[in-house]
Amino acid sequence: MIDHSADSGTAGARPQRNWAGNITFGARQLHTPATVAELQSIVAAGSAVRALGTGHSFNTVADTHGDLISVAGLPRSVEIDRKAGTATVSAGLRFGELTETLHRSGFALHNLGSLPHISVAGACATGTHGSGVDNRSLAGAVRALELVTADGSTVTLQRGDAEFAGAVVSLGALGIVTRLTLDLVPAFDVQQWVYEGLPQEQLLGRFDDVMSEAYSVSLFTRWRDGPIDQVWLKQRVTADGHRTAPPRWLGATLADGPRHPVPGMPAKHCTPQQGDPGPWHARLPHFRLEFTPSNGEELQSEYFVARQDAVAAYEALDRIRERIAPLLQIGEIRTVAADDLWLSPAQGMDAVAFHFTWVPDTAAVTPVLAAIEEALAPFAARPHWGKVFTTPPVTLRTVYRHYDDFERLTHRFDPTGTFRNEFLAHHFPRTGQGPEAIKAG
Repeated sequence: MIDHSADSGTAGARPQRNWAGNITFGARQLHTPATVAELQSIVAAGSAVRALGTGHSFNTVADTHGDLISVAGLPRSVEIDRKAGTATVSAGLRFGELTETLHRSGFALHNLGSLPHISVAGACATGTHGSGVDNRSLAGAVRALELVTADGSTVTLQRGDAEFAGAVVSLGALGIVTRLTLDLVPAFDVQQWVYEGLPQEQLLGRFDDVMSEAYSVSLFTRWRDGPIDQVWLKQRVTADGHRTAPPRWLGATLADGPRHPVPGMPAKHCTPQQGDPGPWHARLPHFRLEFTPSNGEELQSEYFVARQDAVAAYEALDRIRERIAPLLQIGEIRTVAADDLWLSPAQGMDAVAFHFTWVPDTAAVTPVLAAIEEALAPFAARPHWGKVFTTPPVTLRTVYRHYDDFERLTHRFDPTGTFRNEFLAHHFPRTGQGPEAIKAG
């Protein structure tokens, strides 16, 4: 992740690399404005500008040859509206910095991603998610957002506005988000257990049962012949009190100690398991805020299909496991509930996400991505915007139903291409809208 702790003033040192180290930023410099007014001036004066969160994307979505802007230096704020059940937060906050404040106030977010280290704005802008058959992505909690647009003015959009559904998961294409208002739920406790060796036939024969077993369920697999390596069950503690876990479940065995998702790795970085109850924000992520979960030497990809196609998609991937397994550190399978956000991978459908954490070898991984995308093509798979994929724009246009709407929205908000970069120019080329419209940042 990018450390902004040493940055001060308007212009900082030139940023180097993303957290994984596979992307070297091409920006001239990194700005960390201390006020929204500073931010507005930087944006209005720039010709190529992009927002940089915590640097956890694995592709060039945040890159530019111009100026990168971090909002981590803006005043930190968490404004809780108890009557409305919302919190309005500064966009640069990391989830791990926000959740403790919410919990102390008796509130929670409906879900969290694997890492508490990522920024609120960056996670929402790329469609980041947790797991749970009834849990939407993190962006699904956004009720309103404030952003600085290309001319330096501020715009506030809220749920119900015509542009709102296109502005939440926006890939930074509309402006620099400064504040978000998030839906809250009452605080709750969670117990977490890990089971090992779930037979594949149980998963395929009872997929919905497996994924509905707890509030949040994650399956970890190395895509080798045999059972699922681990099942992580995160169960809400109800008024009935704490639960106990049976030693066997659907043929899987309760782990006899804490586990890391990657077999053989130390579990000290992971959130407490073995049924030890604790607050939602200390159990829903896989990793603890106080630890960096790894050294970043990895690549990640993820593809979403409709939950009704989950078993067939799994079987399609299983047929090419001999190509996947040699380059894989670990795979994860999660569920995400449907939403109506245009570029959300779960837009209009309850989804299953197939996640891959690869060894850091882009040349070797890229042809395997092509094979995965071919295997999942019958299921209209949608890639995660912040991870590595090779899906071409012509396919994106068909699998993301509001692709054309989003292109028009970016042209309306940013007609001169201030927030355009090579990633957007490639994936959203604005065909036929003139040379200014297709400018790469």
